[in-house]
Amino acid sequence: MLVLGFPDYDSQAHALAGALNVPYQGIELHRFPDGESRLRLPPALSGHVLLCRSLDHPNAKLIELLIAAESARTLGARQLTLVAPYLCYMRQDKAFQPGEAVSQAIVGQFLAEIFDGLVTVDPHLHRVRSLSEAVPVKRPVAVSAATAMGEFLAVREGVPLLVGPDAESEQWVRSVATRASLDYIVAHKRRFGDRRVEVTLPRQDFSGRDIVIVDDMASTGQTLAETARAVRSFGAGHVDVLVTHALFNEDALATLDSAGVREIWTSDSIRHPTNAFALAPLLAAAIE
Repeated sequence: MLVLGFPDYDSQAHALAGALNVPYQGIELHRFPDGESRLRLPPALSGHVLLCRSLDHPNAKLIELLIAAESARTLGARQLTLVAPYLCYMRQDKAFQPGEAVSQAIVGQFLAEIFDGLVTVDPHLHRVRSLSEAVPVKRPVAVSAATAMGEFLAVREGVPLLVGPDAESEQWVRSVATRASLDYIVAHKRRFGDRRVEVTLPRQDFSGRDIVIVDDMASTGQTLAETARAVRSFGAGHVDVLVTHALFNEDALATLDSAGVREIWTSDSIRHPTNAFALAPLLAAAIE
């Protein structure tokens, strides 16, 4: 087995190889001024090759994965597994308007045609029952970062109340709470657009209580920010945020800061200054 990594995710891919106790090599990547990519892989491959790359900002990365996967087979790889801690295009699983592309099915089939297996973390699945429906590879594996998130909270001081900002977050906040032996509640969210949401809290005494808001991903930060404002309006103490995927856009951190969020903790599924815990042990266990 060999792990191949890309420059934008080199340290995480290297850590994965270390956790698996297998060799690691980096893929050389050059982008020409017109946007085309030139890749260089090790000249001789064999056995099981793991291509490790997280698929945030995915469009160029998907083409480069295609080039890398096909080249790896030409160079001798017999089995290819994609390790994508963040898996792109999973939210677009339904045509909400006439003529709208169902990107999940299209990208899922694309990945299934070039890889034998897939390992990912907390894929954002709504209307499909399993990862195999979204990405029909031979061996799809979806693992949850909830265990690592719970272990991260368990060694910190204090006994915060965990809050899931909406019904979709309940699976994560429940698992994290169980691992960390903490209480949790789940709020109700109404979305009015990409940047406007309304969060309603269940009946609870928040006075002076430290809060950790738990979710699988954060992009604009609006849902987390509205949840933070809601709990603070009821007298909560410190408010922190714990999420798996740090998809933060350019003003998301400022949005959270203005809502009174103290600290933000994320996994290294996506490289970001808020990364607080690594997924390599979790991914290695899934691969093994």
